[in-house]
Amino acid sequence: MTGMYRLWPDPAATELTDDELLGCYLPADRSRPYVRVNFVTSADGAVSVAGYSAGLSGGADKRVFGLLRRVCDAVMVGAGTLRHEGYGAMRLGARSRAWRRDAGLAEYPPLVLVSSRLELDPASEMFADAPTRPIVVTHGGSPVDRRTALAEVADVLVHGDAEVDLPAALADLAGRGLTQVLCEGGPHLLGSLTAADAVDELCLTVSPQLAGPGAGRITAGPPTTGRGLQLAHVLAADDNLLLRYVRE
Repeated sequence: MTGMYRLWPDPAATELTDDELLGCYLPADRSRPYVRVNFVTSADGAVSVAGYSAGLSGGADKRVFGLLRRVCDAVMVGAGTLRHEGYGAMRLGARSRAWRRDAGLAEYPPLVLVSSRLELDPASEMFADAPTRPIVVTHGGSPVDRRTALAEVADVLVHGDAEVDLPAALADLAGRGLTQVLCEGGPHLLGSLTAADAVDELCLTVSPQLAGPGAGRITAGPPTTGRGLQLAHVLAADDNLLLRYVRE
């Protein structure tokens, strides 16, 4: 297992225990709707290597990736990223499931798919093998026949007329008890969440690589007004930096 050390605040030379690391990411108030975004980037700002984020991810990033899924209420992913990265059914290991049961949470967080065109296969593994019913978020202009087909295997939420109304969708999720939303990308979804001022936290792993020109950033879409964040912690593992930023 990759050793993790705290650099800030309260730097320590001793490795963080599993419980201490988990404590770095526990939600402060589960009753309050909260959107946490998790990304990995190269040292020169690339979102992928050879087209995939897996080329940047190592043991430290994967360890935190699993912990963030453990403590969330729902995992949100854009449909394009889901197809490109090859997402399957949303499953967790035995240890994470036991922790969630002890915490009074459902064993598995539902997968929330955000899609405008609904180019999703209802027979795919992400639906057919899902341990809990997925949720598809779309808008009123999406193809009705695809909505009908997907409604057989997922809860389909329609918010917005020609594009997804993310604040309304997040309010709908919170009304279902899914207040702690973990967004795993992709860049266009992060851009839309930023435009809606809906990002409460950014967890960013900086991988010790130079990807070179060509790859995009972790965010994409039309220009928008940004928002200030404040640094909550800095962890280190195997030359990776794991940063956590929260709303000011």
